[in-house]
Amino acid sequence: MNKNVAGAHNLLLLLICFILPVIAIQPRDMHMMGMDDTDELTSPEITNGATKSFHWIATVFFLFMLPGISTAYSFAKKTHTAVLFQCISGAYALLEAIILRFPDSENVENSTSRAAAWIVLVLTSISLFFGMLSSGTKLVISNKRLNKFATATGERTLNVIHSYLSMFTTIVGWVKVCLAPVSMFGFCRDGHTGQCLAHGIMGSSFVLYGFIYSMVLQVPWLRNSNSSYSQDYIDSWIMCLYGIVNTFTEHRWGREEWFMHDYQHTAMGIIWWAGGLLGIYLGRHNKRTFIPSLLIIFTGWSMTQHSQRLIISTNVHLFFGIILMVGGTLRIFEISVLLRDKRSAGEILSFQYLAPFCLVSAGILFMGATEEQVTLVLRLGADHSSYILVALSGAFLVYFWILVCLDLYVYLAEGHDKIGFLDKYVDSTQGMDTPAEFEFDEDINDDPIDVRSESFEM
Repeated sequence: MNKNVAGAHNLLLLLICFILPVIAIQPRDMHMMGMDDTDELTSPEITNGATKSFHWIATVFFLFMLPGISTAYSFAKKTHTAVLFQCISGAYALLEAIILRFPDSENVENSTSRAAAWIVLVLTSISLFFGMLSSGTKLVISNKRLNKFATATGERTLNVIHSYLSMFTTIVGWVKVCLAPVSMFGFCRDGHTGQCLAHGIMGSSFVLYGFIYSMVLQVPWLRNSNSSYSQDYIDSWIMCLYGIVNTFTEHRWGREEWFMHDYQHTAMGIIWWAGGLLGIYLGRHNKRTFIPSLLIIFTGWSMTQHSQRLIISTNVHLFFGIILMVGGTLRIFEISVLLRDKRSAGEILSFQYLAPFCLVSAGILFMGATEEQVTLVLRLGADHSSYILVALSGAFLVYFWILVCLDLYVYLAEGHDKIGFLDKYVDSTQGMDTPAEFEFDEDINDDPIDVRSESFEM
């Protein structure tokens, strides 16, 4: 690393470690350094805590983790194994929908949580059906009509359908996992529903954004691709469209009075579509651009300025905003200094894991920043620092699971004659085999090879 790069690196570390937190905290009122009054709050009544915790852990494993593994196998064209895992998930999803419940203290389960259980069951069943067709399972193929349908559709098309259904099942499983605590504690009712939806959707969006960053980083044929669009160009389009929707949905223009939160959320939508337009223009012709990262920084700063009714909620929003600002700054440094506007360095640098982790952390923090949740923290006698550490622990686990699934997919796909998922992004210098004809009696599973093959090193 030359002196100029080293100097830029030191400047960035100074910016991250000192300047950003100072900028975020400086405008805040001095009374925010205090604590909330908890004299009128009562301790929560937790019934059957051990049973409910075990139930939730089982739901995390069978409806989120196992479908994630199944999705990795499906995208890598290991359909037989994917179907086996989905059979296990499907059996638990059936129990979850028919028998198991996440009741609150009044023995009532949120209707949205109930609906999510049935949606997971339906999606798992449909995905399992297409997986059986794709793998040529005799239980399905013995039917002449289904045999004819599978032959006409083709193995490749069936595998694509099965892969994306598996992915959607995992996403809905994530929703079910997140709704379980909401149901058990009786959150998000009456006037709190809108706030819960906003935090859940936006927080999950940041987690998904971190997953996409990680996928492009972790999958070699995406990281080293020669596609005609840079990731920043695509990000700018998504941010622009999201900003347009946010501008006109956060407040009913001309039909209701404006309040502070309306101005805050609507202004965030405006800057996203305005900045997105500039990012689209600068990102043309496969060029890198800093605009999406800059929008993340501005969004983080605005979150640090969102004063809440409770001091603990304000502090959680403050840390969430700082994490976003750090993540955006790290991304700009990665694009401009480490990669020098190139798509990749050929290999993964440890520094590159920080930006997507910040996005995942910000998403988890924001999902847990609803007023009812932070009030529960006060009722338990804890403070914002311990709550933030627990939330960040969850972010570490979620990010760990993201990388495990991506590494599993790469490990499996590199052992295949053809790449599989998004194979059109493979470097143009690498040849691609012609897809095999659809055969029912052949096992499409191949033995995996080592993930760090020399073919992807530069």
